[in-house]
Amino acid sequence: HVQLVESGGGSAQAGGSLRLSCDASAVAASSGCMGWFRQAPGKEREGVAAIYTPAGTTYYADSVKGRFTVSQDNAKNTVYLQMNGLKPEDSGMYYCAALVCDGVGLAPGWLPLGFWGQGTQVTVS
Repeated sequence: HVQLVESGGGSAQAGGSLRLSCDASAVAASSGCMGWFRQAPGKEREGVAAIYTPAGTTYYADSVKGRFTVSQDNAKNTVYLQMNGLKPEDSGMYYCAALVCDGVGLAPGWLPLGFWGQGTQVTVS
């Protein structure tokens, strides 16, 4: 059973912070690579941050480097996204996903395995 449940979205002012959580079932977490994507209205879904859970290696889109931090709690199969210094362009629906690993880290291209959560809305004004 594959399940991903996001939470923690909401509204924030520019410069503010939000923390998103993704509770993953054991099957989803076993992929080894978990990531956060976002999609704004009229735009394609884009990868924001990812983590290779066996080593804790993290990956970020250029647009969020230095502002967002992805982390994990392996005991809880939970992945977090701490978002600081929020900008209006960070607004959108944020999704958690299991990604393809290549054995030593995240495979190139941020390839989703096809398992997605329902998303959590982030609005920055």
